[in-house]
Amino acid sequence: MSTLKETLFKKIQEHRPRTTKLVKECSDVKLGDVTIGQAIGGARGIKCLVTDISYLDPMEGIRFRGMTIPETFAALPKVPGSDYPYVEGFWYLLLTGDVPTMEQTLEVVEDWKQRSAVPEYVIDVLRAMPRDSHPMAMFSAAIVAMQRESVFAQNYAAGKFNKMTCWEDMYEDSNTLMARLGPIGAYIYRMKYKGDTHIAPDPELDMGGQFAHMIGQTDEYKDVARMYFILHSDHESGNVSAHTTHLVASALSDAYYSYSAGINGLAGPLHGLANEEVLRWTQNFMAKLGGEVPTEEGLKEALWATLNSGQVIPGYGHAVLRKTDPRYTSQREFCLNTPGLKDYPLFKLVAMIYDVAPGVLTEHGKAKNPWPNVDAQSGVIQWYYGVTEYEFYTVLFGIGRALGCLANITWDRALGYGIERPKSLTTAMLEEAAGIA
Repeated sequence: MSTLKETLFKKIQEHRPRTTKLVKECSDVKLGDVTIGQAIGGARGIKCLVTDISYLDPMEGIRFRGMTIPETFAALPKVPGSDYPYVEGFWYLLLTGDVPTMEQTLEVVEDWKQRSAVPEYVIDVLRAMPRDSHPMAMFSAAIVAMQRESVFAQNYAAGKFNKMTCWEDMYEDSNTLMARLGPIGAYIYRMKYKGDTHIAPDPELDMGGQFAHMIGQTDEYKDVARMYFILHSDHESGNVSAHTTHLVASALSDAYYSYSAGINGLAGPLHGLANEEVLRWTQNFMAKLGGEVPTEEGLKEALWATLNSGQVIPGYGHAVLRKTDPRYTSQREFCLNTPGLKDYPLFKLVAMIYDVAPGVLTEHGKAKNPWPNVDAQSGVIQWYYGVTEYEFYTVLFGIGRALGCLANITWDRALGYGIERPKSLTTAMLEEAAGIA
C-alpha cells in the first residue's frame, strides 16, 4: 500500500506538466474582462485563482474534488458505529482526489495521533493571554507560536529550499498543524468556559471524535464534529480565509504563518462570524414571538415586518449560490434524523423559516438568492448540544477550514505558483477609463 505522501507525490508528478503547458503555451488566453465594479467591489467574480481542491457551482453548490457533499459522505470510509466518515479520510481525498480505502484512512489517523501533542510552550502562550481575549485571537496566537517548528522554514533558512521538493516540507507542516488544531481548540474551550478543567485525549479516537471528547461532549456530538469539520473545510479559494492563506503562502511563508493569517480573516463579521450572528438573530426572533414556535402565517407576518423595517433575514442569500446551500441541507438532514433535535423548538423555528422565508424574499424582490446558506443552520446544532458560547463557533469553523486551506497551499508549492501581486489603479485612472474624467 502506498502512503498518502507517496500517492500525493505521484499525483503531483502527473499534474505538473499540465500546469507547465498552460503557462508556456496558453498564458495569453483570456479568461474574462474586469469591470470597474469588480475592481472597487472586492474583485468579486474575477477569474484569477486556480484550485483543484473544490469548486463552487452556483446551482450545485460545493464539490470536493468533483464530488457533491452527499457523494462525499457516501464514498468515504466511515468511523465504526457512525454514519459519518473520518475527517482524516477526507484530508486524503482533498490532497489526492482519490477516495481512500479504510487502510489508507487509518494510516492518516495514526499519523495524526503521533503528531497531535500540543507543545507546552503553546499552552504557556495561551495561559499568558487575558482570559477575556477572543478565542479566535487565542487560536491564531497558538498557531503562529508553533512556527518555530516549521520544517519548511527551517530548510529554507538552511539553504535547502528546492522548488521541486518544497511541497514535502509544506505537507509535513500541514499534517502537524491539522493534528494539533483540534486539541488546541479544545484546550481554549475548556480554559475559557469550563473552569480551566481539561480532558486528556483518548488514544483510540479519530480526529473528530477526539475533539468532541476533549471538550467534554457526548458520543452523539462526535458525529457533529466530523460533519461540521468536513462541511466547513473548503469553499473554493476566493473566500477570505482561503485566499489569505494562499496569499501569505505565496510569499513562501510557511503553513503556520499562512494559516494564522487565514484565521485572522475568518474572524471577521462578514466571514466566519456570520454563524454566531444568525443564531443570535434567530433566538431574538423567537423571543419576539413569545418564545413559542409560531404558525406559518404568524411567521410570514413577522418576516415581512423584519424586511419592512429595513433589516435582512440573516443566513439567507449567498454571494455565489443561487439555490439552497448543500451544507445547510446536510445539517438539516442531521437534525431531522436525530431524535430530540428534530423536535427542538429552535430547530423547528429554523425549519419553518426555511419553508416560509424563500417565498417572502422572492416576493420582496431584493434578494438575488432567497435560499439559506450554511450559517442559517449550524449554530442551532451547537446550541442544542450545549456549546452555547457564541464566540467559540468561529474556532470550530477554523478547525474545519484548515483542511482546505492547508491542502491548497501544499499544492501551491508543488506546482510552483508565484507570489501573488495584482496591479492597482488610481481612481483617476478608473474615471478616465469610464470617460467621466
